[in-house]
Amino acid sequence: MLTLTKVLKKSRKNPSEERTKTMPDNKIHPSAVETIGSTPLVALDRLTQRLEGRILAKLEFFNPGSSKKDRVAKQIIEDAEADGTLKPGQPVIEMTSGNTGTGLAIVCGIKGYPFYAVISRGNSIERVRMMEALGANVHIVDQGPSSQIGKMSGIDLKLVEIEADRLEKELKAFRVDQFNNKGSFRAHYLHTGPEILEQSGGKIDAFVDFVGSGGTFAGVATALKEYNEKIKCYIVEPEGAAIYSDGEILEPNHIIQGGGYGIPDLSLIDKSLIEASIKVSNNSVQKHCLLLARNEGLFVGPSSGANVAAAMALLRGELKGKTIALTLNDTGLKYLSTDLWGKVTLARLR
Repeated sequence: MLTLTKVLKKSRKNPSEERTKTMPDNKIHPSAVETIGSTPLVALDRLTQRLEGRILAKLEFFNPGSSKKDRVAKQIIEDAEADGTLKPGQPVIEMTSGNTGTGLAIVCGIKGYPFYAVISRGNSIERVRMMEALGANVHIVDQGPSSQIGKMSGIDLKLVEIEADRLEKELKAFRVDQFNNKGSFRAHYLHTGPEILEQSGGKIDAFVDFVGSGGTFAGVATALKEYNEKIKCYIVEPEGAAIYSDGEILEPNHIIQGGGYGIPDLSLIDKSLIEASIKVSNNSVQKHCLLLARNEGLFVGPSSGANVAAAMALLRGELKGKTIALTLNDTGLKYLSTDLWGKVTLARLR
C-alpha cells in the first residue's frame, strides 16, 4: 500500500508542499455542535433518469445526530442563551419523536445542561436508545388505546405533551417547544435555505417538505421566496392524515414518525407560502425509501421517502422538466425495528 510517508519520500518537492496537496486543510472544530449544518446537496439523477426534471436532496443525516433537527436544537439553545431565557445549568425539556431529542442531547450535553426527553412508546426504540446513550433522561409515554406501535397519531402526541407539561413544572426546566419556538424557523431560514441556494446556484424551481413542526418548510420556503418569489413550495402529508388537504383525519396510524399529527394551524407556517399539499401513501413512502437505498446509496427514514415520493409525483405532472429541492431528514438506521424496513420487499419496485 502506498502510504503518505512513501509519497513524500518519492517526491522531489518540499515535503510540506506535498503534504498540502495530499492532506486537505480542514478546520478543526472545538465540538460536534460546530459541525451542525453545511450538509451536502446531491442530485438524485439515477432515480429520475426516466423523468424530465431533477431532484436535489440535502443530506441532513450528515449532521452529528443524523437528522435535520440538530439545526433546530442548536439554534433554539443558542438563541435562549443569548436572550437569557436559558440559565446556566438549567434543565432543558422537550417532547420529541426522537430527532429533536437527539439533537438536544448532543447540544445540551456539550454545553452542560441536563436534558429531559419525553417520547411516545410508538416511536422507534433506536431513537430512544440513541438519546439515552447521549446522556438524555428519557421519559416514555404509553400510546392511546387505538394507536399502533411504530405509528404515531395526534392522540399519542397529546399524551406526550401532558407529561412534558408536568415535568417542565416539576423541574423548573426550559421548554424548547419546537412547534412554536421561532428558533425552529430561524434554523432553516438563516441556514438551510441559503445553503440550498448557494449550492444550487439559485437554480431551484420548487421545494417540497413533509410537515412535522413546520419549521423546515416555513424557514426554507421563506428564504427561497425572498430570493425568487416564483419558486413554488409544497407541503407533504400522509394519506388519511392530510389535515391541510382534506381538513380531517381519516387514518391517524400512518408510517411517518415525526409529523402528520393532524394539527391544522401550525404556528410556524404562513399558509400563503403553500402552493399545494401533496399526499403520500405508506406504500409509496416505503417504496421510495427502498429506491433511494438501491439507486442512490442513501439509507433514509420515512419522512425522507415521503419528500421524494412527492417530488417524483410532481415531476410526472405539473413540474415536468423542473428542478425540485428537498431535504433527506434522517437516517434509516433509526427505523430498523419498524414496519418501514420490516415489510419492504422487492415486489414493491415492480
